[in-house]
Amino acid sequence: MDFSLTSDQQELQTLAAQILRDGTTVERVKHALASESGFDMALWRTLAASGCVGIAIPEIAGGAGLGFLEVASVLQEVGRTAAPLPAYAVMALGVPALVGAGRHDLLAGVADGDVIVTAAIHEPSGDPYQPAIRAVNNKLTGIKICVPAGTIAHRFVVTTQDGLYTIDAQTQGITVTRQDTTTGVPEAMVQFEDAIAEKIGDMNSVAQLLRTASVGACVVAAGACQEALKLTAAYTTTRHQFGKPIATFQAVSQRAGDAYIDTEAVRLTAWQSAWRLSEGMPADEQLLSAKYWAAEGSQRVLRAAHHLHGGMGVDRDYPLYRYYLLVKQMELQLGSGTPSLRRLGAVLVGS
Repeated sequence: MDFSLTSDQQELQTLAAQILRDGTTVERVKHALASESGFDMALWRTLAASGCVGIAIPEIAGGAGLGFLEVASVLQEVGRTAAPLPAYAVMALGVPALVGAGRHDLLAGVADGDVIVTAAIHEPSGDPYQPAIRAVNNKLTGIKICVPAGTIAHRFVVTTQDGLYTIDAQTQGITVTRQDTTTGVPEAMVQFEDAIAEKIGDMNSVAQLLRTASVGACVVAAGACQEALKLTAAYTTTRHQFGKPIATFQAVSQRAGDAYIDTEAVRLTAWQSAWRLSEGMPADEQLLSAKYWAAEGSQRVLRAAHHLHGGMGVDRDYPLYRYYLLVKQMELQLGSGTPSLRRLGAVLVGS
């Protein structure tokens, strides 16, 4: 069987790569991170105009009506550039939830980059797989934290004890508080106090949203690892000590070789999960394995990259630090290595 991307998927990936690389110069990223939102919304609209943002949105809502593999192709390039965009929030969280619920009417303007939809899935304490938000008579009460793109969102999808709900960000009873993160891109704490929402799915819908969120995080991490490894390869072949490129030293080549193996493990497990998800196949074992590799393997890759770069790796005028912060953020989405292994064990024993 041929597991490579189709020519159309490759063209989409190439298009996204070109737009994002042109739009993520060091100075432009600095300017975006220093802005009030922390996002480069001009670049986001450029990406939207190319059709990449709405790639999985049905045509009736202005999108291309394609699948999650196409989404993964774009998210990987977002990871490769560490672009300050709400791509993960919109494309891996908000859009899949609304498309899965058949609520195409709530997707107007998303494909154009004008409307931001995200999902509130993380709890102040406890397990995101056991939502704590209460829903009584379609009124939500509780708190969600670390909501991606929550400060600029127009609509939230919310996981609750009762299922999946959607709510407009301007609804009475919602309070959005900025939360600054290590990446420099703010997230949000969202408090609901008897806020009227609309139910769009049961607990199966919640589980499916969390699957999509996990796989999306893994694909972003895979892209970041690939770019960090590429930067490291270029640096170690041009940096000389004792009259030789440091890449020729055994310790350096061994460390880089281990980073390559980890990068491939992160990439292959992420894409296996994305493929199974797009095909509607059971994917829990695969995505939990991918989540473990994205958590543990990506950290080893970035630590090796920083080690081999020396002082250059912490220079804010050099892009490597952005990849370290990004993979740490993706690691903590829906649990790091240990909780992922625990869930994997539970799935394997059928509990």
